[in-house]
Amino acid sequence: MLHSAPSPTRAALAAKLATLGREFHSRRWALGTSGNYSAVLRRQPVRLLITSSGLDKSALRANDFLEIDQQARVVRGRGKPSAETFLHLAVVRARNAGCVLHTHSIWSTLLSERYAGQGGLAITGYEMLKGLQGVKTHAHREWIPIFANDQDISTLAGRVEAELCRDPASHGFLLGGHGLYTWGEELAEARRHVEIFEFLFEVAGRREFGPPNA
Repeated sequence: MLHSAPSPTRAALAAKLATLGREFHSRRWALGTSGNYSAVLRRQPVRLLITSSGLDKSALRANDFLEIDQQARVVRGRGKPSAETFLHLAVVRARNAGCVLHTHSIWSTLLSERYAGQGGLAITGYEMLKGLQGVKTHAHREWIPIFANDQDISTLAGRVEAELCRDPASHGFLLGGHGLYTWGEELAEARRHVEIFEFLFEVAGRREFGPPNA
């Protein structure tokens, strides 16, 4: 395993991901050790920067990210990659994503359970949908697939990759009782997608379950 000093580009990207992770914690989208974040460093061969496992996201730092290859093996950094690394790699392959973000908000968790039997959740009619890349109208119908959670991450990643290849229009997916995965060509786009989805999930959740203390 290599432990040489990271390049400035890698260090800057890790710092941005760490800042983003702390922001998501502050917005209650990834509390405790939940959530994981990655960005592509190189495509040929694949090199991915990803959060180390088991870290408190309120205190995420730039050196909490590992560089891995396409087999999820650590090639730079100390620690263990997120348990869901193969899901990140699947999204990168299926969507040619440059950044993949995973949150664990209350609303995404509740909706993932409520709509699990339907295989997904459709959201339409909201102006905020236009924040998703390529969406031009509030009339857009966004289909968010829901996958049953599975501790066999390799098998789950295979199902996710197959669905993302089958339906190239989706901007994210949910894991049942777990949370959101979304992505972007680069970090800013992926962050925007998280913000858009979390807004839409809260709207859908409040409509479905009613306001707090109702």
